Amino acid sequence: MCGIVGVLVTDSANQTLYDALVILQHRGQDAAGILTSHGNRFYLRKDNGLVSDVFRSHHMARLPGRCGIGHVRYPTAGSASSAEAQPFYVNSPYGMALAHNGNLVNVDALKAELFDTELRHINTGSDSEVLLNMLASELQKQGRMPFQPSGLFDAIDRVSERCQGGYAAVAMINGHGLLGFRDPHGIRPLVYGRRQKADGAFEHMLASESAALTALGFDVVKDIGPGAALFVSQQGEVYEHTVGDGCRPTPCLFEYVYFARPDSTIDGISVYQSRLRMGEKLANQVKTVWPQHDIDVIMPVPDSSRPAAMEMARCLQLPYREGLVKNRYIGRTFIMPGQQLRERSVRQKLSAISSEFDNKNVMLVDDSIVRGTTCRQIIEMARQAGARNVYLSSAAPAIRHPNVYGIDMPAHSELIAHNRSDDEVAALVGADRLFYQELSDLVEAVRHDNLAIAEFECSVFNGVYTAGHVDKAYLASLVETRRRGSHTETAELGLHNAAEL
Repeated sequence: MCGIVGVLVTDSANQTLYDALVILQHRGQDAAGILTSHGNRFYLRKDNGLVSDVFRSHHMARLPGRCGIGHVRYPTAGSASSAEAQPFYVNSPYGMALAHNGNLVNVDALKAELFDTELRHINTGSDSEVLLNMLASELQKQGRMPFQPSGLFDAIDRVSERCQGGYAAVAMINGHGLLGFRDPHGIRPLVYGRRQKADGAFEHMLASESAALTALGFDVVKDIGPGAALFVSQQGEVYEHTVGDGCRPTPCLFEYVYFARPDSTIDGISVYQSRLRMGEKLANQVKTVWPQHDIDVIMPVPDSSRPAAMEMARCLQLPYREGLVKNRYIGRTFIMPGQQLRERSVRQKLSAISSEFDNKNVMLVDDSIVRGTTCRQIIEMARQAGARNVYLSSAAPAIRHPNVYGIDMPAHSELIAHNRSDDEVAALVGADRLFYQELSDLVEAVRHDNLAIAEFECSVFNGVYTAGHVDKAYLASLVETRRRGSHTETAELGLHNAAEL
């Protein structure tokens, strides 16, 4: 999962891009990048690290221009090397740059096509570089024609036909304008907004989440629809296009559970209100299957589960308490690369307030249970703090299948619920009782705000993959790619340290 942003403003874009990436930092903590355009030249800064680490004042001064794109990354399959930080750019045609959120499931076939028939070399393991070269290649095939938005949209039509998977992208066409487009299923999010200056001129932004727009004074105009593209010319003219017919929205359900900020609205659905309803559904489940419960207190595992825990407590008429304190200078453990780093970070990230646990039956509410690393250690902490019994609720159903559309879950073996019953999972994490959200309840909780969305991308829960041909061979190849990437990353780190010494 990554965060992307593109802006076209009336003065310098660099500060707006930086501020937007800080707001989207929760979507990726591995690397950050900004690319701007000025005087028919691209200016790029990207590296591993948080936004505040990658960009210093002298870097910002070297990013001129009023149009630019930005990216925050966390690695899925492959290496976490800085070579794969985004944005990427190509010189021809026009000069183009792209930042991408998602994953292409037919990337190997696309690489072969680009190399064998279109004579384009891919320099990294990133499917984002593939997506950029696909778009550039389709534009190149149109020949020496003056740039027209219609030609750009024709190229996107061809890209959508060739690329399988979930993706949202922002791109720049040097000297021409800013582009945003989304896969035909709308799996990954993209939102468009604008703000009006005192002189009446409009500034434009595309971003992964509405929170990035509203925090910077942009009015949300619309979500980019499934299979849709939006282009803003250098003169501020807005052009829109939708690929073919029959684009059916199936946005990623996990965005609402975990990834998105609670103050975001995605595809017309409030993330915060969705999470409140998740808590209500969990409370109803407890009332149904355990009417004579002995729960004394409801506690969230900060931060994503807080709305669900508050609403669960309200519906069960139980006290809501904050018994776990989060160190906000430790990143989100789920999106940290490497299991050892995740395990070490849990204890650094959270500490328990003993008085809130002492001699109580505590219901902990987490947004989801993926690998079980975090909740196992938290339950142990709760017992050490004096809890009599520790129960666990998950606002999401059991995650039993890998994700292939940009979330870091490539292997069945990493998922604690895969091929295990709920009781077996409870025993493994050390919970006295475990409640998983029902998938139908989760869909209902999220869909409530936008009934026009009939389905969601739920593959991590039900194993049904919405876009592209995904079989056992493909899933096995993801595991192998990740294994090779881990080895490459370790070797690169060793060389880097040796060079510093």
